[in-house]
Amino acid sequence: MIREQQNSIRQRMAEEETIREKVDENGDRWTKVYFGGGAHFRNWLSQFIELNGEENVKVEEADSTGFQCYEESGEKMYRILVKEENGIKIKE
Repeated sequence: MIREQQNSIRQRMAEEETIREKVDENGDRWTKVYFGGGAHFRNWLSQFIELNGEENVKVEEADSTGFQCYEESGEKMYRILVKEENGIKIKE
């Protein structure tokens, strides 16, 4: 059972690593700069907003399936994405 959990976590992390950037409906490109939750998430989010402006930072809720500590606590996981301008990240 522990081996299955470890494989599940490895698979979920590998899936998450494939998400590096997204293009929205307006054609704007967004680069993932953070994945996680809790106090670290809130800290990183405030830093990216301070550096880039709220309009250039987007948050997406991520599926926490397979991450036992998040599943047990009910805590959510998130991605922080920063908007690029002319193919260049604003600030990371």
